[in-house]
Amino acid sequence: MSGPVIHETAVVDDGAQLGAGTRVWHFTHVSGGSTIGASCVLGQNVFIGPGVEIGDRVKIQNNVSVYAGVTIADDVFLGPSCVFTNVLTPRAHVERKDVFALTPVGQGVTVGANATIVCGHSLGDYALIGAGSVITKDVAAHAVMVGNPARRTGWACRCGEVLPSDGVCVRCGDVYEVTVQSCRWVKSRG
Repeated sequence: MSGPVIHETAVVDDGAQLGAGTRVWHFTHVSGGSTIGASCVLGQNVFIGPGVEIGDRVKIQNNVSVYAGVTIADDVFLGPSCVFTNVLTPRAHVERKDVFALTPVGQGVTVGANATIVCGHSLGDYALIGAGSVITKDVAAHAVMVGNPARRTGWACRCGEVLPSDGVCVRCGDVYEVTVQSCRWVKSRG
């Protein structure tokens, strides 16, 4: 695998680490102290804040800012113009960099276009956040969240398909144990 590919208009600060095969596109800024894994794609006009950690095979679409306090696990998809915050009560005249609320984003999560993730809430592995949704509480693994404020409307397979009530994915055949409160992968098809 080759080294990272950085577009000539992108800015990658000293001290930023980019994994092999990662592509950084037009007008993107990667701050010093951040770590981007292998085989990632940072679309046009993306901002990665100082100290942010991003796993492998992450796709960040155009116009997304990932601020300090947010961590992104492997295989995450961040849709165009989705929003992360890092302070619960911001004021322009009050410095609050010492109170950034942590926002961990689990493996395989998808965040839809224009969704807003209010800081201090975790997104469980393989959660599916619908376009335009506003996350105001922790999200369980595999939860499908939609609306403002977002509410769980179902459960998602690791492949991204919404699961039927029997917990057997119609796309890939994986089997899940589904209850009112949780969804847990049991086995792959066959």
